[in-house]
Amino acid sequence: MRITKIETAVIEANYDWTIVKVSTDKGIVGWGEAFFAPGLTGVIREFNEFLPGEDPRDVDRLARLMRTAMGATGTAGMGYHAISGVETALWDIVGKDAALPVYQFLGGKYRDRVRIYADCHAGKGLSSLSPVLLPRTPGWAQKPGKTKGERTELSPKYHGGQKSEARQIRAEDYARHARAMKQRGFTALKFDVDVPSEFSLDDYNRCLTRKEIELMAGLVGSLRKALGPEVDLAIDCHWNYGVNDAIKLARACEPFDLLWLEDPIPPENTDAMRRVTEATATPIATGENHYQRHHFRELLEREAVDILAPDYQKVGGLLEGRRIADMAEVHYIAVAPHNISSPIGTMASAHLCAATPNFLALEWHAESVPFFDDLVKGRKKPLIEKGYIEVTDRPGLGIELDEQVAFKYRKQGEAFFDQPA
Repeated sequence: MRITKIETAVIEANYDWTIVKVSTDKGIVGWGEAFFAPGLTGVIREFNEFLPGEDPRDVDRLARLMRTAMGATGTAGMGYHAISGVETALWDIVGKDAALPVYQFLGGKYRDRVRIYADCHAGKGLSSLSPVLLPRTPGWAQKPGKTKGERTELSPKYHGGQKSEARQIRAEDYARHARAMKQRGFTALKFDVDVPSEFSLDDYNRCLTRKEIELMAGLVGSLRKALGPEVDLAIDCHWNYGVNDAIKLARACEPFDLLWLEDPIPPENTDAMRRVTEATATPIATGENHYQRHHFRELLEREAVDILAPDYQKVGGLLEGRRIADMAEVHYIAVAPHNISSPIGTMASAHLCAATPNFLALEWHAESVPFFDDLVKGRKKPLIEKGYIEVTDRPGLGIELDEQVAFKYRKQGEAFFDQPA
């Protein structure tokens, strides 16, 4: 069996979902997904220069070839997003060829269903962000004759938010959202607290005022009250703060028994992250902006993290993800993978989570995407039910992309598999 071609498509959802399709001369097609980035599809299609003619079952060797090809761009970033998408598609082919599910090639499963934590954004679900994290209206949702609207401002302090929205942040909206998700059966939820605030004195210095910390802790408190002790609660900060104020925030959250506080400071300085982790009883999570196991080694060896959150559509693929999880296991650290993907990337991550002994929960960030389940061809029920994904014995990833539905929500200006832009 030989690879014949590699194609891509981009679906405009709350983020850009970059789907990878790898075809073979045996007629088997593999699906994968790569974490979004501007210009990503062009990088993926460059792999057509050397992967066609190769045996898709040589997954690890081909991943190494792709890493070699990306060598000039460094050991992180968009090149590894591209590798992750193709590598996942190769595993889908391997599973289909052997009539076995992908988790069997990752060590076999520990669990029949994978626990999901729902990312709920803020008081309302995330609408849509462009590849440069600006709020947008997807092309398929724009009304005929309407322009794109006013220019939006990129804020260094608020993930996906505008300063003008400060007065729209209300604790009761957070609580209402939390109760609704609890009613749907989720046992773990995550909310953002890096939200626009009228109490900020400077949006660039990574500092939080006392009033900002009080606001954030108040939001967390309202969530805990709404959820009770039965539902785990995590909080995301999107790398926005400095060490001292991150510690103050983490300590302010201690009474609310968080599952974790995620990315309170930028990811580059491991010693700084260790200072935050050591200074609070609130568990600290990070990892979504790390690549390959080499980048995770220092985090683990310096005891700078309590919960590891790799993104399997970023790190270099599923096998690399398994190696990262194994490293975390040596340090008795649980893994809660970051995931903002379509059903393709979500199911790929679920296979690895099923095979990971130290797995805690997998993110789902598509609550506000109305067509999420429609992308699964022939599916009769939701992919996620009562907060879990069932991992079946169907070959490969166990799902197929419905290309007709995907075409409806495609991103304008991008090729859709064999159809040019």
